[in-house]
Order: sequence, then C-alpha cells, then structure tokens
Amino acid sequence: MMRSMYSAISGLRSHQTKMDVIGNNIANVNTVGYKKQTVTFQEVFSQVIRGASAPEAGKGGTNPQQIGLGVDVGSINTIHTQGSTQRTDNPDDLMINGEGFFVVSDDVNLQNRYYTRAGNLSLDRDGNLVTVDGYKVLGYEMDENENRTNTITSIRINRSQTIEPTPTTRVEVRGNLDSGSEIGDEHLADTIIKDSLGNSYVVTFKFTKAADGNWDLSIDAVKPQTGDGTDITATLIPASVTLEFDEAGKLLSTNNVTLNITKPGVNFGDGGNITIEFPAANFTQYANEMDAKPYAMDGNSSGSLEGYTIDSKGVVYGVFSNGQSKALAQLVLAKFDNPMGLQKMGSNLFIDSRNSGEPQYGAADTGGFGSVVSGSLEMSNVDLAYEFTEMITTQRGFQANSRIITVSDEMLQELVNIKR
Repeated sequence: MMRSMYSAISGLRSHQTKMDVIGNNIANVNTVGYKKQTVTFQEVFSQVIRGASAPEAGKGGTNPQQIGLGVDVGSINTIHTQGSTQRTDNPDDLMINGEGFFVVSDDVNLQNRYYTRAGNLSLDRDGNLVTVDGYKVLGYEMDENENRTNTITSIRINRSQTIEPTPTTRVEVRGNLDSGSEIGDEHLADTIIKDSLGNSYVVTFKFTKAADGNWDLSIDAVKPQTGDGTDITATLIPASVTLEFDEAGKLLSTNNVTLNITKPGVNFGDGGNITIEFPAANFTQYANEMDAKPYAMDGNSSGSLEGYTIDSKGVVYGVFSNGQSKALAQLVLAKFDNPMGLQKMGSNLFIDSRNSGEPQYGAADTGGFGSVVSGSLEMSNVDLAYEFTEMITTQRGFQANSRIITVSDEMLQELVNIKR
C-alpha cells in the first residue's frame, strides 16, 4: 500500500519538472532565437512479484507479475526547429534562414567560442560587431582581392578605413550617331575619368561626319575639373580613327582604340593608356536623335567608410563615400551533427558537448548552411497552443498523482481503525 504513495510522489516530482519546462518556454515566447524544450517521462523500476515460467508437462507458461514503482524524467530535449521571421529593417539585425549558428567569443584569443541563433547585434565603440552582452561575432578575414581566407577573427568595422583611388582604364562608347547629319557636322560628348590620385578630368570626344558617310573620331580636349590643364598631353592610338557603318546602321569596325594621356606627377589608365571600346550592339548610325556618348567604366576617387551591409552569404561590405563597396569580412557559421546535444548557457548561447559533435565551420548559403537575412530576426519557436495543451495535461497528471496520495492515506486510516 505504501508503494502507491511513493509512486505518486515520483509522479508529482516529474510533473512539476515538466511544468517548470513549460513555464520557461512560455516565459521565452518572445525571446529572440529561443529554442523550446520538451519533457518525456519513463518508468523507474518494476518489482517482480513472481517470475515468468515456461510451458511444462502439459501445463502452459505464466507471465511475470510486476509492480511499477514510479516515474522519472526520461529526457529534456531542446527542439531546434526554425522560428518565424520578425522583420525589423535594422541592418544590424541578422537571421539565419536554415541550418547553422552564429559563432561568438568573449576570449582575447577567440578560443572560447559560443553558438547562438540570436542575431540582434550592434557595434561597440571600437567598431566590433557584438551581441547584446558584448560577445564578439566571428568571421573570416578577406585578402587584398576580397577573397575569403581560412583565418577566423572578430568582425570589426573600422570607421576610419579608407579606400584608395583607382584610375580609369576603360571607356565605352554607346548610343546613336544621326545618319541624317551633313558632311562636316560635329557631335561633342564627354565623360569624366580619374587619374591614379583620384583627380577628375573631363574628356571630350568629337565625332565628325565624313564624306563617305562614316564618322571620324578624335579627342577634342582633356581638362581637369579644377585647375590648369596645360601640362596634359592626350593622343589617340591609332591617330586616325574612322567609324564605319553598314547600310543597316550597324558598326563594322569594332577594333578597340587607345587613348594615351600623360601628366607629370600622376598616372592614367594602365601605363598611361585607356582602352576605348565600341560595343556593336549598343553603338549605331540610325536616323534617330544624336545621343552617342562615352562612359567611363571604372576609376574612382578615394573614399572613407560610411556604413556597411551584409548579404545572404554573410559577406560584410563596407560602403564608402565615393560610392564604392569593399568586402571586409564574412560571417562564419557553425553546425553540429547533433544540435540537440548542445548545452544551454543562458543569454541565448550554446556550447558544444560530448554528444553534440565537433563544430563544423563554414560560410552561409554553402555546404548545407542556411542563408543570412539582414534586417530580420528569428523569433522563438515556442507554440503557445501546444504549450497550453501540455500545461493542461501536466496539471491533470499532477492532480491525479496527488489524488493517489489522498486515497492511499484514507486506506491507511481504515487499516489503523481496524483495531478499534
């Protein structure tokens, strides 16, 4: 009779544990990146009253007789299903759409690593990308050619970083030369190019209608946007350039032309040469408006860092004042063979355990890793309807076990009263 009371006590304890887990899930229903937990029960032990016997001498076998001695918590599992998307439009907020964890560290040597799905990040005063508790977010370094290396370091947005100027090396001429132009008619069009120091120059192209119906190309002037340009020398190679068109207005001669520019103290293009290209598909001679124009395809002034963006692969691009962008780093993600084996550490952080497997590092949107969504956060995966249902069944289970104790007590009372 006493066994039922102790079995009921174990039931009370187990259901209390389950209620604790349910309460924690509901408390974290709005926690960024929170992963809910579930509880399962298992019987503790069964006392054998009589063992099983085999059929013998015409008599059938008998089954074992056992009395269970209570219940215990079998497992408390963390469920790593994807949470819903919460759009914030804050570029510092990141979400992993798919498998993977952000990797963060509070160690100077970055060896003490934690893993999280919470992407509510920010920059500290030194430009480090950090979590709300100051853990540094880790990523891959980029080399000079903006290619990812295998070196993992903390991601830092250096506000004092600048991007060096680059000279213009290519100019593309596009548009239409009016076929109705008279012989000797001229069309002037210009573009702005850059030298090796980032200075700007206006290059004016002259198109002159020739007697054979074609057009002659020459350089009318090369002038700096500011200052004196008397020390600038500009020549075309070859010196005489004729643009030939067929009866349908299509360009026949598509050979590239070189513009050579020299000025003391600076460099232009590639060794002083700028390639002028004439894409046949975009350069015509029709009876339409005259709109042929050169376009500088590259070249920039120096620029200072103004902000940053993060793409779906986790690449952090610095945005500079000259309109250019540069890959500064790439977020590193981690995944595990058994994510349920991760151990919660609070503050939305996990650490690996002996049963989670070693972390496998990689980049977002590659090798089975999810993509990174900027301006969004992953919400908790807690389902309130499920939790409330579990709460009802847990409460009823607790109530039933407490009733067992009450009834057992009444039976003991009847036993005591027998002697009266």
